[in-house]
Amino acid sequence: MQWPGSLRMCHVFMLVLHLSKSEDFNWAKNDHGSFYYGTFPAGFSWGVGSSAYQTEGAWDRDGKGLSIWDVFTHRQGKVQHNETGDSSCDGYYKVKDDIALMKELKLSHYRFSISWTRILPTGIKFDHVNEKGIKYYDDLINVLLENKMTPIVTLYHWDLPQTLQEKFGGWQNISMIGYFSDFAGLCFERFGNRVKHWITFSHPWSVAVEGYETGKHAPGMQLKGTGAYRAAHHIIKAHARVWHMYDSQWRSKQKGIVGISLTADWGEPVDILDQKDVEAAERYVQFSLGWFASPIFNGDYPQMMKDFITKKSAQQGLTTSRLPTFSSQEKSYIKGTSDFLGIGHFTTRYVTQKNIPAINSPSFYSDRDLAELVDPQWPDPGSEWLYAVPWGFRRLLNFVKTQYGNPMIYVTENGVSEKAMCTELCDKWRIQYYKEYINELLKAIKDGVNVRSYTAWSLLDKFEWEDGYSERFGLYYVDFRNKNKPRYPKASVQYYKKIISSNGFPNQREVDSWMRKAMEMCSSSNQLLAAEEQRTTAANILRLIHDPLASHMEMVTEIVVPTVCTLCILLSAVFLMFLLRRHN
Repeated sequence: MQWPGSLRMCHVFMLVLHLSKSEDFNWAKNDHGSFYYGTFPAGFSWGVGSSAYQTEGAWDRDGKGLSIWDVFTHRQGKVQHNETGDSSCDGYYKVKDDIALMKELKLSHYRFSISWTRILPTGIKFDHVNEKGIKYYDDLINVLLENKMTPIVTLYHWDLPQTLQEKFGGWQNISMIGYFSDFAGLCFERFGNRVKHWITFSHPWSVAVEGYETGKHAPGMQLKGTGAYRAAHHIIKAHARVWHMYDSQWRSKQKGIVGISLTADWGEPVDILDQKDVEAAERYVQFSLGWFASPIFNGDYPQMMKDFITKKSAQQGLTTSRLPTFSSQEKSYIKGTSDFLGIGHFTTRYVTQKNIPAINSPSFYSDRDLAELVDPQWPDPGSEWLYAVPWGFRRLLNFVKTQYGNPMIYVTENGVSEKAMCTELCDKWRIQYYKEYINELLKAIKDGVNVRSYTAWSLLDKFEWEDGYSERFGLYYVDFRNKNKPRYPKASVQYYKKIISSNGFPNQREVDSWMRKAMEMCSSSNQLLAAEEQRTTAANILRLIHDPLASHMEMVTEIVVPTVCTLCILLSAVFLMFLLRRHN
């Protein structure tokens, strides 16, 4: 969607009034379609990411306790096809194999999370420390360092111990601050001599809203209008407690840094002449990114967030706001508690003002008074929420620079999924996504944004929360039907490897050649996968022949789907070879 230049200038002027002026970023310039050839600063760090529940598997092995996601996924109807992360990628058993894949990419770092219940089965430090879990992470960290990769470790990626949820109500209870601090302290004690980059929480917005407002995620609570705000309030305090603990007890010995990872979409006004739409677009970002970043960097919740929730609460007959408040002492304690800011970003929305009557049931979404829209021309690989809008990434990063004093930024998540019955290893759309988003990141650095690293999301296809295994984010395809969970490189592996080795985009001729070479290599990978699919299908046929009670649906899943996929893969490989030969 393109707007006339005069209208764009008017919109930009109003937006800048709201953001506070940026000296380096030209909000008036519309270069959405341009490509910048150049390289990243020396020492820029390239990596990939994962999380414990999504990749490790081994959900009940070697003394691990139950997490809220272990329990949630075992309830019927909570996840597509009732799938679970019980085994997932079996990453618990494939540490050396997966690090070999990373080494092939020539990565600088690997971002992963520690499963709280793998090292503290009940979540409570003084109950029991599981040394087998400690050893697993010791080994992972050591092998990474042996291969000259920096571990970036997330302490909490959504997998709260079930015991703490059952006994105390999880993040609704202020006692979580102490339990999380004990867990973090144990991690600093046991791993901090080797881990120098810590992330307290990953995407706490999702923990709060989807865990305690909509119930789409574990623990599945629907405390509309209050649950998300209370959970977020405790998470922010827990983050600050852990930062102060590291600062006072460990920093001088271990020389590490502690930050938080916040994921946010960019919001762009629909009507660029309507001041209310401009304000709604900023409100969209403040109710996601600002909700957590503003207390940490500025000392309190965003003013517009406080104003809207207070107004809505009063209209609903409440004497106080549903948004909790920080005391003056808490504001001072929380402000400045991040050595870096992790930014996760995937997509963008157009945003317009929408008045939602306060008489409706209170909720996080109605508090915002806005509606989200997408441009039908935006590329959509199949996921219902993820549209490729690269220019929004640069604008979000410049927003961070302007709002929070240009903090040191680690891009902790960025990538694209596909949602299809048959996965295509020649993932040209993913290559295009990475190329354009990473280029917008490079532009942001040229704008003066202080970005130090980039983490592609993700290394492997994995369990995708309520979507199960129906969405795939990985650079490597994982065959979940095969008990060995083999990994196959997609074309995007070779492309990302070229970006890393060149530290950016050196010139058009060279960059254009990367796509061609990546597509050539994926053709042979497609043939290998097709052969493996045939073997798996044959094994399933034999198993079902000897199991007369096997259901019709199981037969469709185990035989028909793989057969169709094999045919898709073979045809695509043949077609690609034809195109390449014709090109040559």
